Amino acid sequence: MEDAEIVELYWDRNEEAVYESSRKYGAYCSAVARNILHDHADAQECVNDTWLHAWNAMPPHRPSVLSVFLGKITRNLSFDLYRRKHREKRGGHTIDLVLDELAECVSGSDDPEKHLHAEQLREDIGRFLEKLPEDKRYMFILRYWYAYSISDIAERFSKSENSVSVSLSRIRAKLRIYLVERGYDI
Repeated sequence: MEDAEIVELYWDRNEEAVYESSRKYGAYCSAVARNILHDHADAQECVNDTWLHAWNAMPPHRPSVLSVFLGKITRNLSFDLYRRKHREKRGGHTIDLVLDELAECVSGSDDPEKHLHAEQLREDIGRFLEKLPEDKRYMFILRYWYAYSISDIAERFSKSENSVSVSLSRIRAKLRIYLVERGYDI
């Protein structure tokens, strides 16, 4: 079934939408959740919650790319669950490392004014990533969107872990400079 048809099922409040979403994107959403949580049961919980969140979001939202929409929901739910489960236990976990690495160039803030600029920041990061060579862009996305481990990325690109770590470090440094040049306070 095509994505537009699945979205239409959601809009029609047809429960078949959940079945079709699960059939088409269940494995993808599970992979996203497992990369973040490293726990099958927790990942499955987030994937099941994804269908509920999608059901509640459509309507009024009509996603143009259903896979990205569902992946983003799964990712956010997985990070939320991870934070709840690891609130007291910091250090050594892959997600902690991913977030710490990324904090070097993009830090979170509770400042409401900064939240207003979040969309501009997303666009600027997107433009930065578009300028990277394809392999570097994929490394960055695998690490900071899908939370792949350095070793998994190294294996995927047939590179050493050190090479991947150095590449990601250089990309983060360039991203930091890029954002500072555009007026972001980092």
